[in-house]
Amino acid sequence: MLNRYARALFGKILTPVARLLLRLGVSPDAVTLVGTLGVCFGALFFYPRGELLWGTLFITAFVFSDMLDGLMARSLQRSSSWGAFLDSTLDRFGDASVFSGLVLFYAFSRGGTNHTIAVLALLCLVLGSVVSYARARAEGLGMTAAVGIAERSERLVAVLVTTGFVGLKDLTGFGFPDEVLLVVLALLALASLYTVAQRILVVRRQAFARAAAEEGAEGSVGSE
Repeated sequence: MLNRYARALFGKILTPVARLLLRLGVSPDAVTLVGTLGVCFGALFFYPRGELLWGTLFITAFVFSDMLDGLMARSLQRSSSWGAFLDSTLDRFGDASVFSGLVLFYAFSRGGTNHTIAVLALLCLVLGSVVSYARARAEGLGMTAAVGIAERSERLVAVLVTTGFVGLKDLTGFGFPDEVLLVVLALLALASLYTVAQRILVVRRQAFARAAAEEGAEGSVGSE
């Protein structure tokens, strides 16, 4: 739901930007690449230094490229398998950078009392990758696995908003304490694990149904 409404809202806002970039000769692939590099730089430069608010604002500015490149491709009527592949692959780099930046900060900069947050961030990184892989692998086998409560957009919004408010507290004294981020990461890890289980069960049902249909078809042919 969040993903659908957010895309509708920001799609209207970003459409003029997409048209301007196309008039300037910028390609959707270039926007995808620059957006990913921006997210990776923001996460791995600001977060390990403890600049959580500035890092989040920097990352957020580049996250919108994930929608912008799609709008540009549709305007050119060039939506392609290559563009989808590039976008999904580079998304993994961006997501990994965000959680890796948090791991580096809380494992080495905040002291031992926050190693729990570092471990949870690492767990979210791993489980988030498995969530994406499960869907991609299912689709590669001709099945679908577009289910779950921990889609990429929801995970990213949750961690960026929470991290930003933790950084705001560090700067101004008003915001979220580290414990709020700990709880959010724990919930994201559980939601990701649940989503993986959901996708495994959905694919299992489809695989068994396909096998039964193939056996029935073979039996029908053999009886003729």
